[in-house]
Amino acid sequence: MELTTNLKTGQIVKSKAGRDKDRIFIIYQVLDENYVLVCDGELRKLSSPKKKKIKHLVVFNTVLTEFAEKILGNENLNDAFVRKLLEPFNKNVSDEWRLSNQCPRKM
Repeated sequence: MELTTNLKTGQIVKSKAGRDKDRIFIIYQVLDENYVLVCDGELRKLSSPKKKKIKHLVVFNTVLTEFAEKILGNENLNDAFVRKLLEPFNKNVSDEWRLSNQCPRKM
């Protein structure tokens, strides 16, 4: 399991529990050793990020520094920017899901 000290604003995570299971998010803020706020610009907007337990997340090593810099610099962010950042990650997840759910043909 990842330690909170390793988690950073802008890090990519995937939900492994809850209604949003298998969705890709970006860490908006680290709250404490058990919780983070995540958003994806679609289901969870920047105006209402989701509080998630770290144990319910798959943490990736990818950190989007552009997002983190804008958060730390108090620059204007919008949900379209977040969706654009997460688009390549969402495409990879949907491709994996599609390939894993293909049934072998019966002969």
